[in-house]
Amino acid sequence: MSWDNITKAIAGMVGAAAGLLGEWNVLLTVLAVFMVTDYLTGLIVAWRGKSPKTVTGGVSSKAGFDGLIRKFFIMVVILVATLLDVAIGNSTRVFQTAATMYYIANEGISILENTALMGVKYPAFIIKALEALRDKSDTLDNGKIDDTKPEE
Repeated sequence: MSWDNITKAIAGMVGAAAGLLGEWNVLLTVLAVFMVTDYLTGLIVAWRGKSPKTVTGGVSSKAGFDGLIRKFFIMVVILVATLLDVAIGNSTRVFQTAATMYYIANEGISILENTALMGVKYPAFIIKALEALRDKSDTLDNGKIDDTKPEE
């Protein structure tokens, strides 16, 4: 199989996914960038021998494949959320937005964990912002974020 055919197949799959997800938006772009960045930073950590996913800390094709499978199923969950929005006639894509925000936060936290394993320092407010984003994704109501705190 030539690279030309591979790129055409990938473009076709991306186009089909975008069509199924409805209108491609900024959140989906951010998620895609975070997913690629997380995977690449995970590879770099493994190349440096610091991966917590293997006994040796090194690169593992199984760990890499498992990571790709997880990312594929993240997109499946986003697709399910989108279809739920469509099924109930929700044009604001509440479920898609909530699920996408949740996974952006998780991927972002994973990127920070990977970069920390590389020795990169980051300001605490970044992880707090990602955790807040993840928490807010669970409180979306009718397309608006509910900023009220739950009663204790």
